[in-house]
Amino acid sequence: MKQTNFFLLLGMAVAMGGCASSKSGDTYTRDEARRVQNVQMGTVEASRPIKIEGTKTVIGSGAGTVVGAIAGSSTGQGKGSAIGSVLGAVAGGVVGAAAEEGITRQDGVEVTVRLESGRLISVVQAGKDQFQPGDKVRVLEGGGETRVTHY
Repeated sequence: MKQTNFFLLLGMAVAMGGCASSKSGDTYTRDEARRVQNVQMGTVEASRPIKIEGTKTVIGSGAGTVVGAIAGSSTGQGKGSAIGSVLGAVAGGVVGAAAEEGITRQDGVEVTVRLESGRLISVVQAGKDQFQPGDKVRVLEGGGETRVTHY
């Protein structure tokens, strides 16, 4: 039973990792393909590494609740099994939610850009792109998304 729970939890972690979408400067969704984007040129003023928090959906807590309830029900018999199931479900939900957030957390970068118009903006995006002060960049905006790329 313990081995089955381990593999179920491992499968849940792999599935959650596959659900995470990328917010990097060089990754586009299918919906963004063949869409017009506004392009502005600029110069990097500053850049710093950041962390982007992971997702917080019902998937992690729900899967954790199920695994916890199954694991908890294997303890004791009768009322003990029912109590174990409830306690396991609560603990599993908390652990599952934390696991989802941790698994989907991403490294990112905050880039401050002075546009050719003189306007100063900051864009946060996922990925490990390296931007140095003085780099010439393109700022692409469209569909509610903004990204910074080298040119």
